[in-house]
Amino acid sequence: MGDKQQIGIIGGGAMAEAMIAGMTAEGAVPPSHIFISEHKAARCDVLRQTYHVNAQVGAEDFLPHIDVLVLAVKPAAAAAAMHETTPYLRRGALVLSIVAGLTMAQIAAAYPRHPIIRAMPNTPLAVGAGMSAYACSGDADASARKAVDVVLGTAGRVVEVKECDLDAVTGLSGSGPAYAFLMIEALTDGGVAAGLRHDTAQVFAAQTLLGAAQMVLDGAAPAALRAAVTSPAGTTAAGLRVMENAGVRAALIEAVLAAAERSKELGKQQG
Repeated sequence: MGDKQQIGIIGGGAMAEAMIAGMTAEGAVPPSHIFISEHKAARCDVLRQTYHVNAQVGAEDFLPHIDVLVLAVKPAAAAAAMHETTPYLRRGALVLSIVAGLTMAQIAAAYPRHPIIRAMPNTPLAVGAGMSAYACSGDADASARKAVDVVLGTAGRVVEVKECDLDAVTGLSGSGPAYAFLMIEALTDGGVAAGLRHDTAQVFAAQTLLGAAQMVLDGAAPAALRAAVTSPAGTTAAGLRVMENAGVRAALIEAVLAAAERSKELGKQQG
């Protein structure tokens, strides 16, 4: 995407703001080339003042001129948003949806003359550490994939998958932050039980997970890293034995599977 690309976003919530923050902070898109339609005028004011983007109630003015339309509304509002934007959207503009459960077929039915990308980001997008997966329609070319790198990749990592994999992605990275938050809570409670102040224990817990994750992202295998810090009959071995006996590993696997199955169910309901 070049500097002349114009991006329109329907919805001005937290995920939309995370995308805006990423694009503007990295200089990937000039603020003047970002247009937001949000039904709350006060929210438009906040986005304008914070990021110097164009934000307004209604999208009719900018839809004929944009190159990428991002659907960032709640699932219940998706049908109305698509119905209201279709007549005005420039022919051939890319449609990028981050609406949970909204299938490629449903999006294509609303935008029959447009390349489509369906994406699933997660909430750490808000702090520039998002994990987003996306699937492309058959007519989405290299420039469409570049658009994903700009809109979502400037606030985290992006990976292309098949649409049939997006439910599994939802169960893992979409719901995954909640699993991590639960682990941080539990580790914090453990630190408090061992004698630390709550605020101190929470920093230790959060930073420990952050550092461990970074080591894996740098290319090391989790099992090898775990073995490296587990001395025979040592403190870590004692702790891991408790976790294995409590079924922590199995519980995390089942959590991902349950969330993925629920994602499939919600997609069927929306269809």
